[in-house]
Amino acid sequence: MSDHVAVRMREAIAANRNRTATRIREGEGWVTRTYAEFGERLRRVAQGLLDAGVETGGRVGIFLGNRPEWSEIDFGAGTVRAVPVPIYATSTPEQIRYIAQDSGLSVMFVGVQSEAERVLAVADELPALERIVIVKPYPGMPERLEAYEDFIANPATDAVDARLADATGDDLASIIYTSGTTGDPKGVMLQHKALVAQSEVLDKFFDIRPEDHSLCFLPLSHALERAWTTVVLMHGCMNTYVENARTVAEQMVLAKPTMLVSVPKLYETVYTTAHGKASGSPVKREIFAWALRIGRHNQYAYRAGRRPNAWLRAQLKLADKLVLGSVRDALGGPKTVLACGGAPLRIEIEEFFASIGLPILQGYGLTEASPLVTFNAPADFKEGTVGKVLPGGELRIGDLGEILYRGPNVMQGYWNNPEATKDTIDEEGWLRTGDVGYVDTEGFLTITDRLKDIIVTLGGKNVAPQPIEGLILADPLFEHAVILGDNRPYVTLLVKPSLPHVEALAAKLHWPGTSVDWMSSNELLEEMKRRVAELTAKLPTQDQPKDTKVLHDEFTMDNGLLTPTLKVRRREVEKRFKEIVDEMYARYEQRKR
Repeated sequence: MSDHVAVRMREAIAANRNRTATRIREGEGWVTRTYAEFGERLRRVAQGLLDAGVETGGRVGIFLGNRPEWSEIDFGAGTVRAVPVPIYATSTPEQIRYIAQDSGLSVMFVGVQSEAERVLAVADELPALERIVIVKPYPGMPERLEAYEDFIANPATDAVDARLADATGDDLASIIYTSGTTGDPKGVMLQHKALVAQSEVLDKFFDIRPEDHSLCFLPLSHALERAWTTVVLMHGCMNTYVENARTVAEQMVLAKPTMLVSVPKLYETVYTTAHGKASGSPVKREIFAWALRIGRHNQYAYRAGRRPNAWLRAQLKLADKLVLGSVRDALGGPKTVLACGGAPLRIEIEEFFASIGLPILQGYGLTEASPLVTFNAPADFKEGTVGKVLPGGELRIGDLGEILYRGPNVMQGYWNNPEATKDTIDEEGWLRTGDVGYVDTEGFLTITDRLKDIIVTLGGKNVAPQPIEGLILADPLFEHAVILGDNRPYVTLLVKPSLPHVEALAAKLHWPGTSVDWMSSNELLEEMKRRVAELTAKLPTQDQPKDTKVLHDEFTMDNGLLTPTLKVRRREVEKRFKEIVDEMYARYEQRKR
C-alpha cells in the first residue's frame, strides 16, 4: 500500500464516492460535496497547476481560512507532487513576503479580498509569483487576480495520473513555517510517509469509521488541524469546515460532530461557562456539584473494568437530565474521538469532561514531528499526562529535562536552513523538542514547561511558569495569566480578567459604576491579588508572584498576543507591556524600602 497521501486519498474517494466529504455553513444552510465531487475538484486543481507550469516539487501557497477549497488545493497539489505552503490567514504582508520569497512560491491561492490585498501589497517584490488565485472574487478586483472556479475549469487529463504514478512517500507533503518568537520563521519540511505513518498508528488505537464526522475549526495552516483533516478524509469521514473560529460554539451545536480535535482554550471556555451558569444560586451549585460527583463515580467504575452498580446508574440518568446532558449538547453530543493538543490541559478540566461522559484524550506534538509524538488512547490513558510515545518512535529526556524524540514522522529538516536543522536534529536523529517533561514508570509523558519559558531569576532560582499559571487559571475570574521574572529579582504576574465573571462579582459585591469602571478599579485589583495569594500559598517562595497587574487589552491572534492554537505569546506580552512590568518592579522595590 502506498505511503503517499494523494494516493491514499484517491483510494478513499473511490471507496466512498457517494458519502459526504466536505460541508460548510453558508447563510442558514449547509453546502456539501460528496467524495466523488471532492475528488473531481481536487483533480481539476491538479490540472490547473500542471497548466500553470508547476513542476514536481514546486511550491504552492495556501493563504485562506478553513474552507473545503483549502483541502481541494492541498490534495490537488499533492496529486501532481507539488508542495503546499500554508500561510496563516492572520499573516501580515511582511510575513507573506518572507515565506513566499524563502519558499519560492509560483502560485498563491487566497480566500477573500483582505487576503488578496495583503498579497498584492508585496507581489511586485515576488518575481517568482506568477499566479494569484482567489476563492471568493470581489467586484472591481485587479486583473492580476484569477477566480478559483476559472483556475479549475479544465477537467484532469492523463498527465495528472502520469505525474502521480511516480509519487513516493519521500515526496514533501508540505513546508510549514513555524511562527517563532525570535528571528525569521523556519520552513518545516514534512514528508507524505510521515503523515501516512501517523494515520496508520491511530488506526491501531481508534475505531474511526466513515460514519464519523469531524469539525475543522483550528487553522488548517497549523500542523495539528492539517494532519487531523488528512486522517479524517483518508478514512472517508465528513469534514465540516468552520471559516470563522468565533462561531465554533454555535457550529458545534449545529454540526453535531462525532469527532473533535481542539486546543485547551475551547475546553476551558466550556468549563468556565458551565460553572458560571451553575453559580446563580446555592441550589444550582449543589445540584451541579452532585451531578459531577455521580458522573465521576460512574467513570471510575468503567475505568476499573466493571459496570457501575444499579444505584449509580439510576442516579446518572437523573444527573444527565439535570446537568450533564446539556453540557454534552453544547459540544454537539457524544464523541467517538475527543482530543486535545497544542498546550497542556489543566487537570480539573480533564476531570470535568470525564465526569460529564466526554473523556478528553490529551496528546503532544510539534510541527517538526508532523506533529504527533505522544497520545492517550481510549484503552490506554492516564489523566494529567499527554500519553505514551507513538509506536515506532522513541523518547529520551536530555539535558535540563528536555524531551527528545526520534521516529518515522520527524521532519526532513528546515527548508534552505541546514544550520538550523543541525541544531534541532542531532546526528543520531533525535529531535530536540524544546519542551521540558518526564516519563513515568508506566511510560506516560508529562509536560512541565517550554525550555525557553523557564524563568531564571537574578538569584539563580529556576521557575517553571506554566504550572503556576495553571493554578491561577483554575479560578474563572482569570481569563489569562502570565508569569514574568526572567533576569529579575523575583516573579510577578500579569492577568487579564474574564469580563462576565467581573460583572458577576460586581453584582454580588454591589460595586457602583459600569463594567469599564470595574475592570480598572482598585477593588478588582485587590480581589485578584487576594485570590492569587490564596491559590499560590503552598508554592515555594520563589514561585509566588510578588505583585500583580491587571491588563485590559484583549488577547487575540490578530494583535499577536495569542498563537494560532490560542497559547499566550509570553515574550510578546512582556515586550508589549514593558512599561507596566518595569513600573510593577519599581513600585514593589519602593514598598520594600
